[in-house]
Amino acid sequence: MNAIVEGFPIFLLIFCRITAFFVVAPVFSSRGVPNTFKIGLGFFISLIVFFSYGLSQTIVPNAEYVLIVLREILIGLMMGFVVYLFFAAVQTAGSLMDMQIGLAMANVVDPHTGVSAPLLGNFKYMLLLLVFLMMNGHHYLLTGLMNSYQWMPLDNDLFSRMVSGSLTEYLTRVFGNTFLLALQIAAPLVVAMFLTDLGLGFLTKTAPQFNVFVIGVPLKLILGLFLVFLLMPSMALLFEKLFSIMFDSLEGLFGIVQGPPEGQ
Repeated sequence: MNAIVEGFPIFLLIFCRITAFFVVAPVFSSRGVPNTFKIGLGFFISLIVFFSYGLSQTIVPNAEYVLIVLREILIGLMMGFVVYLFFAAVQTAGSLMDMQIGLAMANVVDPHTGVSAPLLGNFKYMLLLLVFLMMNGHHYLLTGLMNSYQWMPLDNDLFSRMVSGSLTEYLTRVFGNTFLLALQIAAPLVVAMFLTDLGLGFLTKTAPQFNVFVIGVPLKLILGLFLVFLLMPSMALLFEKLFSIMFDSLEGLFGIVQGPPEGQ
């Protein structure tokens, strides 16, 4: 009984970080995943981390303990947010493509988030999730979550990093990089649609009898869908590079908060 009383504060801290990660991280935060499963998975992973790491830790449950709980929740939310940004980059790229092709008016409801999403953005997001699960990316996420205690132990310096501004600067830089990645993913189709608009503009000037609105809408739609299918084979390599940058950014977050463990 004494061991349970002494170990419960440590287990609660571990449970807070892991469940906060599941609230934000893709795949695990999906509406299709039952809440019972999320809580149960978080509990058993917390139990594994507790027996492998938490038994050697000591925490005094005093008034400062509330701040430590908040700190662990913030760490879990930030880790999930960094991962979510790279999945959102694909939806942003799909939105840019939809605006150029003309599909922006036909948004659909994304079953994972429950909000309206662009057609191509939703399609690419589903494809991204499929590739992510095929390469066991969710296993790597769980491994990184469990290894985060080696980089960011329970006595980490999160609040001091927030006060110094280094953490805010890093998250802002990651957000900017993901938006740049979204532009790069959508760039081939956006450029092609711009050239199509340019060609239609020249056609209007040289042959005013053509109704550019009647010709342009189906032409851009057919050309845009053709380019999407033409670019499909390269999506696997693109997603692989995206995942590599995502895990590097997650490791960078670990280094910003605390730094690598000894010997690494």
